[in-house]
Amino acid sequence: MQWNLDQLRLFVSVAEQSSFSAAARQLKRVQSAVSSSIAMLESDLGVSLFERSSGRQPVLTQEGRALLDEAREVLRQCERLESRAMALVRGQEARLRLAQDEAMPYQPVLSSLQALAQAFPTLEVQLASGAQGDVARKLLERRADLGLLFHHEGMPKELERQRLGTIEMVTVCGAGHALASLDYADRRELARHRQLLMAPQDSHYPGGEQISPLVWRADSFYAMAELLMRDLGWAWLPRHVAQYPAYQSLLVELDSDWTPPPLVVELVWRRDEPLGPAAEWLGGWLAEHLKE
Repeated sequence: MQWNLDQLRLFVSVAEQSSFSAAARQLKRVQSAVSSSIAMLESDLGVSLFERSSGRQPVLTQEGRALLDEAREVLRQCERLESRAMALVRGQEARLRLAQDEAMPYQPVLSSLQALAQAFPTLEVQLASGAQGDVARKLLERRADLGLLFHHEGMPKELERQRLGTIEMVTVCGAGHALASLDYADRRELARHRQLLMAPQDSHYPGGEQISPLVWRADSFYAMAELLMRDLGWAWLPRHVAQYPAYQSLLVELDSDWTPPPLVVELVWRRDEPLGPAAEWLGGWLAEHLKE
């Protein structure tokens, strides 16, 4: 087989664009060259990747659908190889920009930065915190080198992810809310009261299930906690947010028949930009200590 990586990139692009001409524009090629490369790839692989008929967009064949994910993974592996090689050439970075979801457990993060300062005393660190979506956005816009966030299904494909640990979720309301006086709150009872959820609706975070017909939304767990303290509803929060010192005696954890699965904490970075030694060291430290 004589196929090459350029042909795989064209194959993936045509499949994602559902158009030879759109793929050609995206990759700055002429359409005839794209069609010819795909035909050569099909010949080398011995299968037809697209069904072609006059006046129709190219549609993946059964074989094409089976090979598309394989082609994507080969390209991802190549990006990782190039990124790793660049890191080896570059050596220690002079600056590390860490972006984190503001609801990340603060003690492990602070401990990690303290340890980082001892291991890399000359390293400049920039720490940014933000609400949902801010971390991924900073990475995509190359305004951060490393991110700490909670896993969700809509993660951009340009980002590489490493699972670090999980955080328990609890059902919470304000101390003066009607639910706070109940020994047990089942789904029917919860549905009678306003529910606070993460925004937007397609965030895909654990705990995104709407139970109540009346919903308010916020982009921050801490903003939700502030609303809860004013008895404006109930919500699912990470346990460490619900137990934040400022909220003591103002929030009540409810005994309920359903609690969402734990939040998964992930370390995230751009696949096409290598992590330097300090970033890799910090990632390893967080992976070990967040499990605790």
